[in-house]
Amino acid sequence: MVLITIITVLLVLRSCKKGILALPGPWSLPIIGNFFQLGDQAHISLTEMRRKFGDVFLIKLGMMPIVVVSGSDTVRKVLGKQGEQFADRPKFYSFSLLANGQSMTFSEKYGEAWKVHKKIMINALKSFSKEAASSSNCCCRLEEYVSAEASELVNSMIQMSAKEGSFNPLPLVTITVANVVCALCFGKRYNHHDKEFLKIVELNHDLQRLSGAGLLADFIPVFKYFPSSALNELKKFIGALNDFIATSVQDHYESHDENNIRDITDALIQLCKNKNTLDKHQKLTDEQIIITVNDIFGAGFDTISSGLLWCILYILKYPEIQDIIHKEIDENIGISRSPRFIDRKVLHYTEAFINEVLRHASFVPFTIPHCTTVDTTLNGYFLPKNTSVFVNMYQVNHDPTIWKDADLFIPERFLNEAGHIDKSLTDKVLVFGMGVRKCVGEDVARNEMFIILTSVLQRLHLVKEHGHTVDLTPVFGLTMKPKPYNLKVEIRS
Repeated sequence: MVLITIITVLLVLRSCKKGILALPGPWSLPIIGNFFQLGDQAHISLTEMRRKFGDVFLIKLGMMPIVVVSGSDTVRKVLGKQGEQFADRPKFYSFSLLANGQSMTFSEKYGEAWKVHKKIMINALKSFSKEAASSSNCCCRLEEYVSAEASELVNSMIQMSAKEGSFNPLPLVTITVANVVCALCFGKRYNHHDKEFLKIVELNHDLQRLSGAGLLADFIPVFKYFPSSALNELKKFIGALNDFIATSVQDHYESHDENNIRDITDALIQLCKNKNTLDKHQKLTDEQIIITVNDIFGAGFDTISSGLLWCILYILKYPEIQDIIHKEIDENIGISRSPRFIDRKVLHYTEAFINEVLRHASFVPFTIPHCTTVDTTLNGYFLPKNTSVFVNMYQVNHDPTIWKDADLFIPERFLNEAGHIDKSLTDKVLVFGMGVRKCVGEDVARNEMFIILTSVLQRLHLVKEHGHTVDLTPVFGLTMKPKPYNLKVEIRS
């Protein structure tokens, strides 16, 4: 009996040395793990831990072991070179609630079906982006939608400043981005006071708030069986949003016209009806189309609105940068026409500014959690199949071995000697991920942020609230927001 016990212990120890438990990492408490050590700025805490434990280390969130990956070279292995080995999603309880557990972004298992799903989503975005605009001033329907909302935002900011003096830009920016998303997905623009529209915006806000707070049931599974007002709220909000999107998609089926692709939903339906292009194994079911629209709809809200709010805040923090952007817009666009997507190729400093905001704020600090698809190794460590992995994009964006004076805000770092964008550097900024799980809407997001920001700065001068100190400390979440702030606007002469 003693011999059997000794052999068993030795086998367990050997397994631990070979497996995930052999990774370095901080000590953890029973049941709760390392939650307290992360604090309210987890991206900073994990970046600090990297200095002690290296690019690959182990933490525990509740009872779940998590491998944290940092360092540009190691991150590019996980997302690029070894991307397919890290392309799954963990079985988080919250992921199972989104789109009935079939979200391509959050829960669908990596494999051939997922690849088909992603290909169809990309093709739908491309197909819609080629749809001609009703106005000859815009290159496509997408540009037309974004330009219209940008113009409306400028007018709303002028009215709000005249009425209130200083104001919080968050509601106006959120409504602007929400209307672009509604136009993209459903071909419909809402009045800013429309009750249905405001309900959608509020639903998405509540979802982001609850998701950003974290769900204990993801890391301590038994909590999903405990009474929880937060969990009940999350289920209610997800159900309401799912119902809205399902109804909108069904309306599109009933009014679909293959000669008039109004939006991404129409493009998805058309692609899946076209039997000459897709066989029955490469089509989405009606339910999958709803889920795909759900993914696009959710992704289009939070990242873009957060990015714009950070851009405005950095403008207030560094007013001399606003002067440079104003001059660049005046010299290349003037005031006779609205900004267009193509202007990204000539407004080099403005592009550099946006990239520096993405890098410095790093408001998407981590990728959506990854999970290993097979047993694999990373930097000499063995990681078994189904290991959960957090990729620290914030650390990569602040790595002093890549970025000189990484903690300083310097848009000029992205310009070459000719004053043009250095693409080799912009490619190193991680916000939208990379590799097989990279966000398919990156181009849409970058174009939208560019048009809205340049439209605002073409017509307005942004001024911080008198006596207010600009604070760049974020409110931590899945997407980090700036702390609430106010500003005034002045119409440029």
